[in-house]
Amino acid sequence: MFELLLTMLERLGIIVTVAFLVTRLPFFRQMIQRNEISRKHQYYAIAFFGLFGIIGTYSGVTFDTNSLQFNRWAYELSSEEAIANSRVIGIIIAGLLGGYKVGIGAGIISGLHRFSLGGFTAVSCGLSAILAGVLAGYFHKKRARINLSTALVVGAFAEATQMLVILLVSKPFLQALQLVQSIGIPMIIANGVGSAIFLLIVKSVVNEEEKVGATQAQKSLRLAEQTLTYLRNGLSPKTAEVVCRIILKEVDAIAISITNQDKILAHIGLADDHHKTDISIQTSLTKQVLKKGTLTIANQKDIQCKMNNCPLGAAVIAPLKIRDETIGTLKFYFHFEKDISNLDIELVRGLSSLLSNQLEISEAEQAKQLAKEAEIKALQAQISPHFLFNSLNIIVSLIRTNPELARKLIVYLSQYFRKNLTGTTTNWTTLKEELDHVQAYLAIEEARFVDRLVILYDIDQSALTKKIPTLTLQPLVENAIKHGIKDLAHNCMIKLSIKKIDNSSVRIIVKDNGKGIDEERLQTIITSIVDSQNGTGFGLYNVNRRLLLLLGEDSRLRVESKLNKGTSVSFKIKEVEMK
Repeated sequence: MFELLLTMLERLGIIVTVAFLVTRLPFFRQMIQRNEISRKHQYYAIAFFGLFGIIGTYSGVTFDTNSLQFNRWAYELSSEEAIANSRVIGIIIAGLLGGYKVGIGAGIISGLHRFSLGGFTAVSCGLSAILAGVLAGYFHKKRARINLSTALVVGAFAEATQMLVILLVSKPFLQALQLVQSIGIPMIIANGVGSAIFLLIVKSVVNEEEKVGATQAQKSLRLAEQTLTYLRNGLSPKTAEVVCRIILKEVDAIAISITNQDKILAHIGLADDHHKTDISIQTSLTKQVLKKGTLTIANQKDIQCKMNNCPLGAAVIAPLKIRDETIGTLKFYFHFEKDISNLDIELVRGLSSLLSNQLEISEAEQAKQLAKEAEIKALQAQISPHFLFNSLNIIVSLIRTNPELARKLIVYLSQYFRKNLTGTTTNWTTLKEELDHVQAYLAIEEARFVDRLVILYDIDQSALTKKIPTLTLQPLVENAIKHGIKDLAHNCMIKLSIKKIDNSSVRIIVKDNGKGIDEERLQTIITSIVDSQNGTGFGLYNVNRRLLLLLGEDSRLRVESKLNKGTSVSFKIKEVEMK
């Protein structure tokens, strides 16, 4: 009995070999990862594990119930012979990982083969192979990992079930009993251990690959995170150099290079004395990558370096793409082609994909910024016509009655529009310049209101150096006059307050004593363009929109109003980075 156990354990080397080979098969990887497999892959699994069961049968040892001797590999059996084998291992693994269909299918193939070999246990062994598939399928759980103890117990139990079937089915009974007494315990132990070993080897290989893959993915993500800040500015010699330096510190390559479609943007590492920035691309293989957009491996001949004794003996060249268009390449250089491992290739492939995504995001952000600036210019341009018609009407009415005042107003108007013109070419100005602009505007409005309008200023002079989006104050003052105090017969008042809140913040308030705004209109006046009988309806909306675009949520307009008592419009500005 002990001799049989040692013999069967020795032949578990076959299991080790098969277990390693099976990890290469796609359908088995799906099974071990507990994913659903297609019907086609189920057929592959049934065929494979059925064949594995047949191999387990042939690798067994024959047992003669008369002589009680074990000998040779099993090919054909006499009526007194049976086989001590590891057939059940393949069936158990099939059922545990693939479920009933795969387990029973492998059991049928293995069982029919065993039946064909003959011997007095042919029927019982064939039947027990199918029962083993049923038993293993029962322990199969979708999307749940099978542990080693389960494989050990199920493998041993399936073999014990086979011993029971032999006693119940095989004839003569005494011969069956002699067989079970001789091979039962060794086969139960060997096949239970074999099932666990098979699963252990498979899991070890797969887990090790997953760990390596996770390490590479982590490295790629870390490099992507470190380079993101620089690639936001696009692909240039400056950003390429920084990115190459970051990558070289993290990988085993001897040099890193980045090119655009025409020339080397950066080369960091060995051979940087002659592989220099701004040199045109000479390697035909690089040009091929730019043309086809696929990763390739170059040997020393392919690198085509004109310098003797150049240390760059091999390279992995990957494309950098934006929207499927190859705009450059990423190169990892090595001393020899044998130094390039599959992990290096996958790292370059993954990293080039991540860098390409970053470049695409950078281009999208630049387009977004351009769109935002275009929107700001459009909003600024909308302000000028809004005021022009009012001013011209005032001047026309004064030309005959008060030509001197009309001339002054024309000067104020030219100053005003000169500022408007400047405002469409820049996003920022100082509060001092913005206040001058408002005063030029109010000089024109005071002429229209004659003695009805009083302007009050509460200005903190130390705040006037702060930066503010251009053409911000005048629309607020204009709105107060046009929609607030216009219909008042007398005592019209506009108050402009500019006060420091702290060293970095300034609060600006434009207040009038006009008719106010009703509650319903107040809810939408700065968030959307509203219907207006006296104007375009986008005065406050425009200012609020530009404040949000340039300064953020903290600077949005705050409007407080009471009917027939007036309106107050305020906002806050902070120190910002000028763009």
